[in-house]
Amino acid sequence: MKTFMAKSEEITRKWFLVDASNMPLGRLATTVANILSGKNKVIYTPHVDCGDFVVVINSDKIVLTGNKLEQKKLIWHTGYIGGLKEVQYKTLMQNNSPKALTQAVKGMLQKNSLGRKQITRLKVFKGAEHSHEAQKPEPTTIKGARE
Repeated sequence: MKTFMAKSEEITRKWFLVDASNMPLGRLATTVANILSGKNKVIYTPHVDCGDFVVVINSDKIVLTGNKLEQKKLIWHTGYIGGLKEVQYKTLMQNNSPKALTQAVKGMLQKNSLGRKQITRLKVFKGAEHSHEAQKPEPTTIKGARE
């Protein structure tokens, strides 16, 4: 029996539409990361980029459970001396909710050129409108939405 290895020229990419209303940030991010990396496909090969495109709408309606809005912080360094920056998720979700989801998904992808290429296929929009109707994304449901 031979092991199947996907080739990059054989990959066909689909577009998925995810509604993030009342979804916990972590559950949504893991599902989106699996689609971006291609782990939901039968032909998944770790060293080949076989993922799909994901359009996420309603990112302003993502929920964080527990006290994460007050306690959790996004921390990054600018590269300059004393350049450690942090922002509370409460203000991040109000001002820039697509960045919160993008950073969560980015942390779940590979930390190499493959992961950097995969994160470019994530399109996050604050409201219900998006600019990718021409690609005809198929709606997908994710379990774990809060009522």
